[in-house]
Amino acid sequence: MAAPSPILDTARQDWVHLILAPVWALALGLVLGLTPLARWKVAAFGLSGSPVDAFLGAFIMAHLVVVFFRSHANAEVRALHPVRFWVVPPALLLVLFASGPARTAAAALAVWWDVYHSSLQTFGLGRIFDRKAGNDPEAGRALDLALNLLLYAGPILCGSMLAFHASPLYSLEAGDWARALAFHQPRVRLFVIAAGLLFLVLYFEVYAALVEKGYRPPREKVVLHLGTAAVSVWAWGFNPLGMALFIMNFFHAWQYFALVWRYERENIAAVLRVPQGPRGRALAFALFVGLGFLYGSVFGVLGELSSKALAVTLVVSLMHFWYDGFVWSVRRKQV
Repeated sequence: MAAPSPILDTARQDWVHLILAPVWALALGLVLGLTPLARWKVAAFGLSGSPVDAFLGAFIMAHLVVVFFRSHANAEVRALHPVRFWVVPPALLLVLFASGPARTAAAALAVWWDVYHSSLQTFGLGRIFDRKAGNDPEAGRALDLALNLLLYAGPILCGSMLAFHASPLYSLEAGDWARALAFHQPRVRLFVIAAGLLFLVLYFEVYAALVEKGYRPPREKVVLHLGTAAVSVWAWGFNPLGMALFIMNFFHAWQYFALVWRYERENIAAVLRVPQGPRGRALAFALFVGLGFLYGSVFGVLGELSSKALAVTLVVSLMHFWYDGFVWSVRRKQV
């Protein structure tokens, strides 16, 4: 297998922060699930939850908001999409301020867009490893996209976390659809498993043909996909120790923080106006992470207490999903 140049600064960083992140996030989630941190209930501002829940909520929201370092803080990208960056967010915020049904619809959309967005992150990492290994970036592209959608959505449709993902349908007065989906889940499970197995046969046949034509699968991509598949099936499918949300969201957010820091750190340092040199970079990193967690901690609470704050968090979430897709296309040459 070919050994591509790293996505992050070093190959070791790629393995720790990107490739093996699903595996060690699974281990971390299971360890935390066995500790009192996952069971203690802490009450504040009329809300209650475990320390693990509080941390995860802040971490998820932190990774959502740092997308603005990739969009608004990047002069190259910002100049290409002025309407997307300066018109759409305030317009959407006004709509969500004014309309309760719009907030409900946005919340439901965010749940499933998050699944799609997460699958695209793993898909994108795999394609980058392919390109860095010298493979044709279009070879097997559609199959890889379908594979990653299957790895994320398949275990959700088949497993114990379907009810969680279907719950927004009740807020949309589509409870009958949610109940029907739950009632027919055994049939859905059989269909997804059968279709998934047939797809995997096709996938390996096509890639075997590509190998004969000179394609060399990078081991980084192979390990990333195998690890993500195993973790997704176990987490979404069986929700071990009730830690599925932690496991899947933690490794996705961790990968995202690593990627944003690697490719936007010069912009981050410039925007935050820190001095040059190692100390300045360390300060920029601390502010980058700290500001993200500050937003996540504050709005994680306010979003539960205020419809206006909830609207802000929904705008940030939806812009994260939307921006991240086309920002990668702009910065493709840099990775």
